[in-house]
Amino acid sequence: MKLNKLIDHTLLKADATPAQITKLCEEALEFDFKSVCVNPGYVPLASMLLAESDVLVCTVIGFPLGATSSESKVLEASIAVEEGASEVDMVINIGKLKAGLDLDVYKEIRDIKTAVGDEIVLKVIIETSLLTEEEKVRACLLSKKAGADFVKTSTGFSTGGATAEDIALMRKTVGPDMGVKASGGVRTMEDLEKMVKAGATRIGTSNGVAFFKGKAGTGY
Repeated sequence: MKLNKLIDHTLLKADATPAQITKLCEEALEFDFKSVCVNPGYVPLASMLLAESDVLVCTVIGFPLGATSSESKVLEASIAVEEGASEVDMVINIGKLKAGLDLDVYKEIRDIKTAVGDEIVLKVIIETSLLTEEEKVRACLLSKKAGADFVKTSTGFSTGGATAEDIALMRKTVGPDMGVKASGGVRTMEDLEKMVKAGATRIGTSNGVAFFKGKAGTGY
């Protein structure tokens, strides 16, 4: 796998403009990244701009807190797929996981996977910076049991991002066949290689262009 094809080229800031999303897509085409990751409101624009390419459109669901209702997450994911998203990254209800309401967490992931279908890649953001090691393991196992395709470390909007230690734990927990996405804090090619060595199969970053040009990124 070429390193560029591990990259979800990401822009999820609240003040992102259509012009910035257009630039994001142009960069993804230039560097042949795996996908662009944008907020749901920009899925139609990104889908239009990338229609003639193999760069996918990824979006986020229940982002960034994960605290919206399961019904709203299912609807948000369904609409995003109708508008052209090939991958959806959903945030779990972190508080419910911490409260031990594992069945609720499982059911929400399963309902979203059922709604979007097997052809759509579902990544589950567990927000590792807010979890204990035991909670990270539970979140990964619930995601796997519910039929998700990936587990993902972070939103990039909480108290921390990906660490190699968390990636290694997640990989150990889900086994060799499920995807693991490192997101947040990957600012250099060295960071990327460290995450891949630990077991990541996808990298979410806004710094891809910088470090493919041999520079350190300043974004998340």
